[in-house]
Amino acid sequence: MSIPLVFHPIYSQLDLPHRHRFPIEKYQAIYDRLIDSGIPSSQFHQPQALSPTQLARVYSPEYVNALTQGVLESKAMRRIGFPWSAQLIERSLTAVAGTVLTSSLAIEHGKALNLTGGYHHAFANFGSGFCLFNDLYLAALNMLQTPNIDKVLIFDCDVHQGDGTAKLAANNPKVFTVSIHGEKNFPLRKQISDMDFALAKGTSDNEYLEVVESALNLAFTAFQPDAVIYDAGVDIHINDDLGHLHISTQGVYARDCMVFDACAKHRVPVAAVIGGGYQRDINALVEVHIQLYRAAGVM
Repeated sequence: MSIPLVFHPIYSQLDLPHRHRFPIEKYQAIYDRLIDSGIPSSQFHQPQALSPTQLARVYSPEYVNALTQGVLESKAMRRIGFPWSAQLIERSLTAVAGTVLTSSLAIEHGKALNLTGGYHHAFANFGSGFCLFNDLYLAALNMLQTPNIDKVLIFDCDVHQGDGTAKLAANNPKVFTVSIHGEKNFPLRKQISDMDFALAKGTSDNEYLEVVESALNLAFTAFQPDAVIYDAGVDIHINDDLGHLHISTQGVYARDCMVFDACAKHRVPVAAVIGGGYQRDINALVEVHIQLYRAAGVM
């Protein structure tokens, strides 16, 4: 049975200022690479944008309404890092919906992957670091609506700490957060996840993979999750502009295999998102992101 993939062309449809730091083109480029590799278009599921009303049931209605209506103060928009546009809102509402859909498909099929996602710097009442709304926490809550899913693990391997996710889940005993991230990196002020693993600049493959393996073992032993959401950020890569770690492409692949293998061993469904990756060379960046799909057995 084929592994469900989630994509919408709007993921890459956002007009940004010249030389903007965010590589918006990468999502369409990953899709094109998967199609070129022989993945049929029928394997892709297209999400429908969430409504602001749906988001406001979980996050601050004042924040959701101000942001979606374009009246959020300029300082708060600068913290997000994007100029406001109706296109930005529609794109974000669709991307977040994609991760929620991925979580549902993962429960149904055992594994599913979104071609975007990992907006882990968004809090209940403000956005930050290119993240408007936290998709990971929404997806966890969605999984918890399923019978026999009583505990969800969010396993975040993006190089930047999942601060928004940690804060959102802090008082929810059904959502367990693990973050493996660069110690000297954004955000300056870290939140407290259930487990945090802070890595020194220059950390390389062997040390990194040992940490990932330990984190997986500890998380599954301590929490015994019924489902997993995996943020497979590749900004850990040695060539990433914002990462400061020295992880090879092979190291990224090995990490992703570890996570999928652990989920298979414990027989829990896993929903994966691609997370961060900031090489300006889009083709090189796609090559690193594509390791996730290789590790999952998509290609």
